[in-house]
Amino acid sequence: MVALFTPCCTSHLLHKFTQSLDFTGFMLIVQKYGGTSVGSVERIVSVAQRVSQAAKAGNSIVVVVSAMGKTTDGLVKLAAEISKNPCRREMDMLLSTGEQVSIALVSMALQELGQPAISLTGAQVGIVTEAEHTRARILHIQTERIKKHLEEGKVVVVAGFQGISSSNALEITTLGRGGSDTSAVAIAAALQADYCEIYTDVPGILTTDPRLVPEAQLISEITCDEMLELASLGAKVLHPRAVEIARNYGMPLVVRSSWTDDPGTWVTSSQNKERSLINLEIARPVDNVQYDTDQAKVALLRVPDKPGVAASLFGEIARQDVDVDLIIQSIHEGNTNDIAFTVFTPVLPKAEAVAAAIAPVLGSHKSNQAEEAEVMVQQNIAKVSIAGAGMIGRPGVAAKMFATLAAASVNIQMISTSEIKVSCVISAQECDRAVAALKEAFELDTPTPPTPPIPLTPPIPPTPVRGVALDINQARLAIRQVQDRPGTAGKLFGLLADHNISVDMIIQSQRCHIVNGVPMRDIAFTVARIDAEAAQKMLQAKAAEYGWGEVALDQAIAKVSIVGAGMVGQPGVAAKMFAALAQHHINIQMIATSEIKISCVVTQEEGVKALQVIHAAFGLAGSEKFIVPV
Repeated sequence: MVALFTPCCTSHLLHKFTQSLDFTGFMLIVQKYGGTSVGSVERIVSVAQRVSQAAKAGNSIVVVVSAMGKTTDGLVKLAAEISKNPCRREMDMLLSTGEQVSIALVSMALQELGQPAISLTGAQVGIVTEAEHTRARILHIQTERIKKHLEEGKVVVVAGFQGISSSNALEITTLGRGGSDTSAVAIAAALQADYCEIYTDVPGILTTDPRLVPEAQLISEITCDEMLELASLGAKVLHPRAVEIARNYGMPLVVRSSWTDDPGTWVTSSQNKERSLINLEIARPVDNVQYDTDQAKVALLRVPDKPGVAASLFGEIARQDVDVDLIIQSIHEGNTNDIAFTVFTPVLPKAEAVAAAIAPVLGSHKSNQAEEAEVMVQQNIAKVSIAGAGMIGRPGVAAKMFATLAAASVNIQMISTSEIKVSCVISAQECDRAVAALKEAFELDTPTPPTPPIPLTPPIPPTPVRGVALDINQARLAIRQVQDRPGTAGKLFGLLADHNISVDMIIQSQRCHIVNGVPMRDIAFTVARIDAEAAQKMLQAKAAEYGWGEVALDQAIAKVSIVGAGMVGQPGVAAKMFAALAQHHINIQMIATSEIKISCVVTQEEGVKALQVIHAAFGLAGSEKFIVPV
C-alpha cells in the first residue's frame, strides 16, 4: 500500500485543525452516516456507540444521517404506484420523512447509552435552500440552535438531504442525489468544524471500484481537485457537491468505514480563503480564468481507427521526452480518426519530427496514398481555460464560456473538458480579448496564468496516477458538419443548457470540410444516458435552423479515466494508458485531457476490461481484497 499519509502527518494535520475550537478544549466534529450504516436496529445501535465514544472523549459531535437502507427507494416506488409523474413538491414532502425516522432512532439509541442527544430536521437546524424542489442548493445555515445544544453537551442528530426554502412559504426541499454528504459538509463549513467524517461501506477512497477490481488499493490522502475529477469513481463514496463545498471552504474530510476503526482517506484542500457563508452552495461556479500563449498544436489527420495508434504515437513522444498538454481524439470518419495535441513552443520541433516520422507508419497499410495520414502544425495559438469545482452539474457553464468567446469574435479551434475545467485553443492574437471577456462574464478578478497543481503533502508518491474511474452511464452524440465560426458552440451547448442537459466530454474534430463555401467541422460530446434521446431529438429538430447535419447517437459507450496530480510533467503517462488498452485490443474512440486527468471513450462492452487493464498497468493493485457489503 502506498503510504501517502503517515501517522506523523496525521498528527500534524489534526494539531493544525484544533487551533480554533469553539466549544471545548477538544474538537468539533461532524459525522455523516449513510443509509447502509443505519440500515437496521443493530447498525443504529453500533453507530450510537461510535458517536457516544467520540462524545465521551470530550468532543462536540454533530451527526448527519441518511434514511435507513433502501427507505428512499421504497418511497419513490410508492409514489410511482400512485402517479406516473408525481408533483415535485409532494415528492420532497414524502422523501424527507425517511431521514426523520433515522434521526429519531439514532437519538433514542444515544439516550439509551446515557449520552444526551437531540434530533433535528433540516428545517429545525436552519438549512435554508433555494425554492427548487428535489434539487435545491443550500443558501446558508442558521447555526444558533445547533451551537446552543452543543454547549449543553448534547449530540445533535441532523436529518441529511433536506432543508427549507427561504421564501415566506417555508417549503420543505430536498437536495437531490448525495444530499446527506452535502448537508454534512455544509454544516461542518458553517460551524467551522475541525473536520468532517463521512462513514460509508468501504474503508475509504480506493484506487478504483472494488466491485470491479477487488484488489483496489486504499488511498491515504487525496486532494479535493483529484477527488472531483474522480467524480465518476465506481464506489461513489463522496458526492461532488460535498467535495465542492469542502474545497471552497478548506474543510478537511475523512472517509471511513462504518464497520472498522481504520484511518480511512483524508480529502484535503489547499484553499483557505475567507469566504462568505451566505449563498454557500450557489457561489460562482468558476474560480479563475487561466491562459497560456506559449503553445503550439500538432494534429495527425486520417490516422487508422484501430487499437494501438494512440499508443504508438504517444509512446514515441514519451521516448523523446516531450511533455504534451492537451490531447484530443475526435470521432471517426470512415475508418480514420484525427488526433491533435498541444505542446509548449520550445519542444515543437521535436514533437513535429516525431509526428512526421510516425505518420507514414500509421498509414502504411492503405493503398490509396491520397488518404495517407497527414501532419498539420499550427503555431501562434493560446489555451484559455475556465476552472472551478462548481461547474459540476451546472450545464450552462460551458455554454456561457463558448457564448462569451463568440460575442468577443473569438473562434474556437479545439475544446477539451473535464469535471472541473473547460479549455479552448484559440488564436494567440485573440487571447487578451478572450481572457478579458471571460473575466467579465464570470465576474472574476485578474486571471491566473497556468501553474502546476499544488503538490500533495507529503510529496506526490512515485506513481503519478492516483485512481482509475469508469463511467458506463453516458452516451455519445455526434453532430456532423457544424459551421466553423464564432458562436456555433455557444448556440449548440446553450440549447442543451436551456434543456438542463449537462455535457461531459466535448471534442471538436480537426478536419475541416467546405460545404457551399462554408467551413464545417464535426462536434462530439457525451451526456448522461437518460438525457441522450431527448437531446438527440431536440438537436435534430434544430438542425435546419442552425445549419448543422445529422445528429448521431451511440448509447453503447463507456468512459475510462485516470487521475493524478503527479501526471503533470510526466510525458509517459498517457502513452502507458494507451498502450495498456492497445495490448488488450481495446480501441479508443475519443480522448480528452486536462492537467490531472486523461479520459478515453471505448465501447460499453469493453469498459470494465479497460478499467482493469489500466489499473493493473499503473501498479495500483494491493494484496488485500475489499468486499463491499450488500
